[in-house]
Amino acid sequence: MIGAIDLQVGVDAVSFGALFAVMALGLALLFGVMRLMNFAYGELIMVGGYTMYYTRDFGALPMILITIVVVVLVSVLMELIAFRPVRHAVPVTLLITSFAVSFGLQQVAFMTVARGRQKGVEPYPWLTDQHHIAGLRLSNLDVLTLLVAAGLLIGMTLLLRRTTIGIQLRASTEDYEMARLVGIRGNRVISFAFAITGLLAAAVCILYVLRTGSLSATMGVTPLLIAFVGGAIGGLGSLTGAALGGFTLGFVINSIQSSLPVDLSGYTLMFAFLFVIVVLVIAPNGLLELTRQVWSAVTTRIGALDRRAA
Repeated sequence: MIGAIDLQVGVDAVSFGALFAVMALGLALLFGVMRLMNFAYGELIMVGGYTMYYTRDFGALPMILITIVVVVLVSVLMELIAFRPVRHAVPVTLLITSFAVSFGLQQVAFMTVARGRQKGVEPYPWLTDQHHIAGLRLSNLDVLTLLVAAGLLIGMTLLLRRTTIGIQLRASTEDYEMARLVGIRGNRVISFAFAITGLLAAAVCILYVLRTGSLSATMGVTPLLIAFVGGAIGGLGSLTGAALGGFTLGFVINSIQSSLPVDLSGYTLMFAFLFVIVVLVIAPNGLLELTRQVWSAVTTRIGALDRRAA
């Protein structure tokens, strides 16, 4: 019985972690291209959440499509208006700009859409329907989250490896200045990067709001913090590492929250960040680098055993 409960917690945690893998990927993309840690990224989730609220009566599909368009548009405008004028400034200027954009969007929300009574988006009833597979419960929302996250991660991989703009984007994340010298158009690549991160933020927003239901002007702060710290422990310099770190931290937070007694559940993030400290002590260069080192050691050991047996 205990094993089944633990496995159920693990399945739920995988679904939760997948959301933050996608969000950390968006953060890492901008960090790779511009060395920009965009703390206004959480406000894209807020914008998407209120867009869902005001379009919820249009039906599920129109609401989703409008939300994606609005969030991508806001993300691109964010780059054009706020970040492009200071693109070549020192990193601290970019950081301050991202804080200013974040705070500004929050205040606009407080003065407009977040005024008055608490707003929320009720989940569609079919999303809570559960499937029982081998003693485990999987809701339609869990299945949808895993499918969307997997689809986005695979799609991003194919985009970066099989398309011209993707190759240019990948080259820019490796060495932006060199990419410019060989003829890659910086404005085009960076605008495309912001559009992609907007798409990822819209997907996270839709799944997150359908899971939690509640909206607020600061609703993107906690997801941003989790994705940022997760990306940091995975390695923000690598898209794969950031996704791995975001997934890992999301998985750990959900597992801790499900395992703690009720009176300690409010301290979930404290325990999760203690885990982060331990990870950073063990793997200061990130989980991806640690994984590579472990894999290299294992393959070396296996090779040595094979040669000895021969």
